[in-house]
Amino acid sequence: MARKKNGLRLAAAVIGISALVLTGCTGPAETPSTGTGGETAPASGPITVGTTDKVTSLDPAGSYDNGSFMVMNQVFPFLLNSVPGSADPVNDIAESAEFTTPTEYTVKLKADLKWANGTALDSKDVKHSFDRQVKIADPNGPSSLLGNLDSVAAPDATTVVFTLKSGNDQTFPQVLTSPVGPIVDDEAFPADKVASDEDIVAAKSFAGPYTIESYAKNSLVSFKPYEGYKGLLGAPANSAANIKYYADSNNLKLDVQQGNIDVAWRALSPTDVEDLGKDSKVKVLTGPGGELRYIVFNFDIMPFGAKTDDADPAKSLAVRQAAANLVDREAIATGVYKGTYLPAYSFVPQGFTGAIEPLKDMYGEDGKPSLDKAKAVLEAAGVTTPVDLKLQYNPDHYGPSSGDEYALVKSQLEKGGLFKVDLQSTEWVTYQKSRVTDYPSYQLGWYPDYSDADNYLSPFFAKNNFLGNAYDNKEVDTLISEQRVETDAAKRTALIEEIQTKVAGDLSTIPLLQGAQVAVAGANVSGVEKTLDPSFKFRMGVISK
Repeated sequence: MARKKNGLRLAAAVIGISALVLTGCTGPAETPSTGTGGETAPASGPITVGTTDKVTSLDPAGSYDNGSFMVMNQVFPFLLNSVPGSADPVNDIAESAEFTTPTEYTVKLKADLKWANGTALDSKDVKHSFDRQVKIADPNGPSSLLGNLDSVAAPDATTVVFTLKSGNDQTFPQVLTSPVGPIVDDEAFPADKVASDEDIVAAKSFAGPYTIESYAKNSLVSFKPYEGYKGLLGAPANSAANIKYYADSNNLKLDVQQGNIDVAWRALSPTDVEDLGKDSKVKVLTGPGGELRYIVFNFDIMPFGAKTDDADPAKSLAVRQAAANLVDREAIATGVYKGTYLPAYSFVPQGFTGAIEPLKDMYGEDGKPSLDKAKAVLEAAGVTTPVDLKLQYNPDHYGPSSGDEYALVKSQLEKGGLFKVDLQSTEWVTYQKSRVTDYPSYQLGWYPDYSDADNYLSPFFAKNNFLGNAYDNKEVDTLISEQRVETDAAKRTALIEEIQTKVAGDLSTIPLLQGAQVAVAGANVSGVEKTLDPSFKFRMGVISK
């Protein structure tokens, strides 16, 4: 039986300091208007945010990564969204949204919505947005989040009816706030293919808090507040905004120290964060951490995988179990990340309802590695050692310490001569495409799309999941469907716990670390702490200086 954790346990704050602010803070920014006609405080000057995250695609159907979603949150409207500081879904461009039958979720749009290009934003755009996600089903897109969606109807210009396969879906309102939820212009986004970034920018098909004024992909994006925005976030607290992209976190650190950018958000090294915490010119802020970092196995091409010459499911499982017995999460968390990450023994982060720690009970010795158990499981399956394992990681998207992290994982797996690891790295644009087809095992980091345990289960373990790693357990798939529609909170929690225990036995992924959200801002910058909230959305409109 896996151990339960009671109460909310936030991920480690930077260097063990639990406050939001390490150096002098100027206080919170003015709260944006609700988007219902209220007064808004005068906007401050332009702000610039620096990041090492990269944009894969501006088309919501073509990307499922933090860098792309960061831009989408600024420029696209959502039916439902969340107020900064909360993860609860509330109306954004929707006037109302509710279950009208157990399998029908009906949304009424606000009146007179328009795209920045002047065309009407109506129910046809909403239907088009979700229909194309399902039709395109890009392997790097978020369409897997719509697994319970049967159809979308637009009976009139302001009404949208979502018909669901299973009734009373407790996660569907959250799904509408997620990366699959941005609404796009039906005249600018093709129904059957991903639109290019250049076409999207040229079409001015934006209706979020900002429009994109200039776009140099993964170099510099400039934004201007959109006066026609009618969503809940209201007018931005700044007169303009920029996102500047960095290939090297050292340059990101230097620019925030020198005042060349106002905020650094993802991803500074733990050493950089520690150093910046001592700098009186900046402040370091942390928030609840929903990030998990994993090793993912491709069931087709990993050792003894289904499409290999020596395919053997029992031996393939033994390889994964041996790896789970050998990894030392504590050593990675403290030795590489200096406590900015915690060891993760669960498929759902601690602090989420239903999170348990089955990996601590099933592998190693109370969370510590066990060479003896690893040897035993390989011998029992008749696996000859050392096992040749190709392991891939990304050196930029998941932060500059990824190299140290996976060098340590390699040494842990090779302990006792059980594995011979071929460790390779690839830059992000190639990595996020090739991981599905080319990597037997690889690094993955996950930020939640919405604050519910389901978002750590459905995208990973449901049939046709986002990983595309050929994992298919019919019993797990059924349990995932059941928990999604279970209205009794206690019963739903029990189902979530059962799923974690079962997938711990299959080990399509091995969770390693749970992290915190970290941002670094100039001492005169306000509102950044509002972006580090349980919704895990970075929204520049709340930042001012």
